Amino acid sequence: MRDPVRVVGGALTAGVVALAVALVVIWALAAAHGQPGPGAPVLAGHLAAAAVAVALQRVADRRADRTGTLAAIAVLLLVAVLVGVYWWN
Repeated sequence: MRDPVRVVGGALTAGVVALAVALVVIWALAAAHGQPGPGAPVLAGHLAAAAVAVALQRVADRRADRTGTLAAIAVLLLVAVLVGVYWWN
């Protein structure tokens, strides 16, 4: 049985990557139509968070020891910070 923290971390990582891709698409569509879209700081923050989350989740998936568990917990914290900074401000 897999550690629930790692499973949740994987799901959140997938969600952050999907959100980052969606924001890039929204930005491109807005730019194509001359509309304001998400700004550069929002795009950069989400893309950076997605990259870090993927790296942390790779560690969590490959290490069965404490390091893997801490990496999964770090994904949870990263997503909490991302939501707090960009979505609940």
